[in-house]
Amino acid sequence: MKDQDIINIGKSVFGLCFLLGNMCLFGYLITKEEDFAIGGLFLLIVGSALNLLIILILLLSAVFIPSRSDACLKAIGILMINIPIAIIYALIGLNLN
Repeated sequence: MKDQDIINIGKSVFGLCFLLGNMCLFGYLITKEEDFAIGGLFLLIVGSALNLLIILILLLSAVFIPSRSDACLKAIGILMINIPIAIIYALIGLNLN
């Protein structure tokens, strides 16, 4: 796997979680449908687990394949951007009810 492929994995997972989070938040804000709020909570749980699993795999890859450590750490950095966004969205969701 090339370094760019590793970084693309981080970007793809970040983009997917960010897009789905935006859909849940703004879907609820616009329509007031509870299904969006339930989906957002589910996404928060499943997305957090998925991001942590990928971060763990990338950390292990960085340890066992030192030549890929820069790409793995860049991908981890990209994935870590989701943490403050998820916290902000969770706070917004909790304050809406």
